[in-house]
Amino acid sequence: MADLGPTADPIDTTKPHGARMYDYYLDGKDHYEVDQEAAAQVETIFPTARICAKTNRQFMHRATRWIAAHTDVRQFLDIGTGIPTQPNLHQIAQQNHPESRIVYVDNDPVVLRHAQALMRSSPEGRTAYIQADVREPDSITSADLLHRTLDLSRPVALSLNALLHFVPDTYRPYDIVEHLVGTLAPGSYLILSHCTPDFDPEPWEKILEVYRSGGIETQVRTRKEVLRFFEGLAFVDPGLVSPLHWRPDGDPLPGATDASVSFYAGVALKR
Repeated sequence: MADLGPTADPIDTTKPHGARMYDYYLDGKDHYEVDQEAAAQVETIFPTARICAKTNRQFMHRATRWIAAHTDVRQFLDIGTGIPTQPNLHQIAQQNHPESRIVYVDNDPVVLRHAQALMRSSPEGRTAYIQADVREPDSITSADLLHRTLDLSRPVALSLNALLHFVPDTYRPYDIVEHLVGTLAPGSYLILSHCTPDFDPEPWEKILEVYRSGGIETQVRTRKEVLRFFEGLAFVDPGLVSPLHWRPDGDPLPGATDASVSFYAGVALKR
């Protein structure tokens, strides 16, 4: 069963969008010329952008699979879903437990368009999609669709993958994460990945300028700054690391190094 939220605003193809640029890096087909041009600019500065995006996607797969296989959590809240790319989170979770329930959240009307076609749950479980902006977390935590799909008195795995570098400090991202985690029951998990300049500082100001010139607000963060999102939570081993080193289960992509990926990733438990 799948459930969708309200119709989204019209798609603006005059400006690049982070989700569509990410789709470009993942070799997807759901982006526009303006997104291709901005993403190509990033690649001239950071030639491994595709390796970065694909390695982060692999982390999402492994973290979700680990939650499904090693915990009793059968509910997932994925904020900043991005354009669907198979396997999607619900397909991984429901592969282990078909009864799993998943709520996806994004603010891009292109994501909604594809969510209607692709986010199909197993018969035993349920998926839903909410068109909302993480910068307004109340619009997520108070959504009827969220409460009709997930039982927040039971543990939930909250995924904030490759999202918070689009939430500058002016939007109080630490308060946003604290609010979201605060709505979850003990036994819930936070899965989070975030761009960082720590491994290769030089290109990042130029990369951020490409995004900002396209109207996409961005802010990369150091390890210490990313760690702050996990305050009060208990890390699952190996803690906050490059996604390359978070429970790898195969060979890394050719050319993948800490510097070429430039992400931090971690999974932590709310006791």
